[in-house]
Amino acid sequence: MTVAAGAPALAINGLTFHYPDGREALRGVNLTVQPGEKVALVGPNGAGKSTMLLHLNGLLQGGGSISVFGQELRGSDKRTLQQVRATVGLVFQDPDDQLFSPTLAEDVAFGPLYMGLSEQEADRRVGQALAQAGLAGYENRMPHHLSGGEKKRAALATVLSMSPRILCLDEPSAGLDPRARRGLIQLLAQLDQTILVTTHDLHMVRELFPRTVIMDGGLVVADGPTGAILADQALLDAHGLELP
Repeated sequence: MTVAAGAPALAINGLTFHYPDGREALRGVNLTVQPGEKVALVGPNGAGKSTMLLHLNGLLQGGGSISVFGQELRGSDKRTLQQVRATVGLVFQDPDDQLFSPTLAEDVAFGPLYMGLSEQEADRRVGQALAQAGLAGYENRMPHHLSGGEKKRAALATVLSMSPRILCLDEPSAGLDPRARRGLIQLLAQLDQTILVTTHDLHMVRELFPRTVIMDGGLVVADGPTGAILADQALLDAHGLELP
């Protein structure tokens, strides 16, 4: 992908979306994320957080505009869409949505092969991504035999193998036991990509993300330094957020 000099990693302007049943999920979201930022996206269930993430690599298409490193995302432009999907890696909340092959190596190689890379390069990326995710030596493991925490890291490896510049993760710590959660936080802290995460885990937010954005009712309602956002009890109460 051609990167415009000085362009933000993500520029979302006036993003709107209605589901087929008529429900309005996004009502004009505006958000800019700079390269290298790590941003937490928090808010109550139904706020539109996950819906917004699904727009960032074209899985959903609504009104408004989205630009990735200065390249506007247009669903009708297949070449641009393919470039954006290689740039914006999306990790779903349920890792079983991304793990479907007989072996983990095949799952992790799927993206690079889809991008048209050689089998040799795909194999190299498999080893690199699994090592990054703390799963070195798991190439021949069956995904459905992995633990919950291992599945989360395996799903992340399937995205890392495509060398994305932006990582979007939907509720990455949901359902993890304390040890697996701690391992995931340590892994995310080591990555140098631009990261946007939806989560209800405000302890993780405080530890890992310098910037926090609150969404509610399909809109961005607050955006600022994490310390200031989490210290504003009235703001948290107004949007159904609570520090454990």
